Amino acid sequence: MDLGTGAVSTAELLALIGDDAEARSHLLIREWQHIVAWAGNNVVDVAEGAATIRDCFVDTGVPIAGPGAPLVSEFALMELVAVLGRTPDGGRAYVGKIIECAWRLPELHAEVMAGRVEVWRALRVAELTHPLCAEAAAHVDHHLATAVGAVSWALIERLVKEAVLRFEPERAEAERARANDHRHFDLSEIDDHGLVTVSGLLDAADGRDLDEAIAREATLLGQLGDGSSLDVRRSKAAGALARRDLVLDLLVHDEETGKVIAEAPGRKVTMTVHVTDRAEETVGRWEEGRTPVSIQQIEEWLTAHDTTVTIRPVIDLAGCVPVDSYEIPDRLRRQVTLRDHTCRHPHCTRVAVACDVDHAVPHGDGGATCPCNLVPLCRRHHRAKTHSRWTYRVLAPGLYQWRSPLGLGFLVTALGTFSLDHRDPDRT
Repeated sequence: MDLGTGAVSTAELLALIGDDAEARSHLLIREWQHIVAWAGNNVVDVAEGAATIRDCFVDTGVPIAGPGAPLVSEFALMELVAVLGRTPDGGRAYVGKIIECAWRLPELHAEVMAGRVEVWRALRVAELTHPLCAEAAAHVDHHLATAVGAVSWALIERLVKEAVLRFEPERAEAERARANDHRHFDLSEIDDHGLVTVSGLLDAADGRDLDEAIAREATLLGQLGDGSSLDVRRSKAAGALARRDLVLDLLVHDEETGKVIAEAPGRKVTMTVHVTDRAEETVGRWEEGRTPVSIQQIEEWLTAHDTTVTIRPVIDLAGCVPVDSYEIPDRLRRQVTLRDHTCRHPHCTRVAVACDVDHAVPHGDGGATCPCNLVPLCRRHHRAKTHSRWTYRVLAPGLYQWRSPLGLGFLVTALGTFSLDHRDPDRT
């Protein structure tokens, strides 16, 4: 048959491809048989790390399959991997899976040798059973051998999990405890459209409860006339559930006077308006998110059901009115955080509202409690400035020159951090 003439039909090509696939399967089975025989010829009876004399040189046995499988010669394994043309790690793993099947999954191995189970499926199963004890591996082998080609991988993984629970309950509990330590619930930074992405890992029961609560709330929103899609209503429902929880916080106090100014539950909004000379201004800023947002987004937030709005006096960010005390009043703290937005250490992005406010010139050395001498520093960099040789000076409000312990200079501005490419030879 001349494959170069283009005269071969599609049906003939498919037949050839099928023949090649079958031949490849037979070759892989032969390779398995030869590797198993090789392993039998190269068993070492001492554990890895212990040495034995083989053919006048010191060798060790390495465990490349699960408990109960033989240890094989480390040096012989290097030769086999080289012959297979695989990388050291990849070759070791491949040979280990074959030994896993031959010694610990004999029923599955027999199915592979008979051509009833594809090699790649058996390799996947061997990867799952490798960490199991001998009893658990035998349980998986017995229940899976004849069905591995007909069941989903999710079912296979559940069978392996069942074997761990049945034969290694202490290990299963330890794994469960470790997994629980990775639970989290996070919100991303706000994006250009005033949205955040929610991600998390929850206890299954907690996750089911949350899903059902959101589903009920989304259904209710639809019944009340919300024409949004189900996905959009579910996202709104999550926010509604959060605001409902805020009913526990019944009293809202003025931060400066302590006076109760509201007794309503729900979303609390503090609106800081940056006044410009542009009457058509359409951009606001969400301070917590450190990002610009549209006026329409702000209106939507403020008009949400059960929202409590606190309106504060306009703050002149360029103002410089000192106070006599060391303590920093909330008015000055807000002015400084609104001016600088983030920690002012080089390249730090910690939001200013979560930072300490530092006296650039210490108050005890005559430094004023005044916006021109106050700088937001996160706790880590505040400690570095106080207890190490990191120093800075205020060139102008919002403009800072830093010097590192080794004399490297940095200029921190509203546009970011810039290296001054300077090293003080007197500092080491």
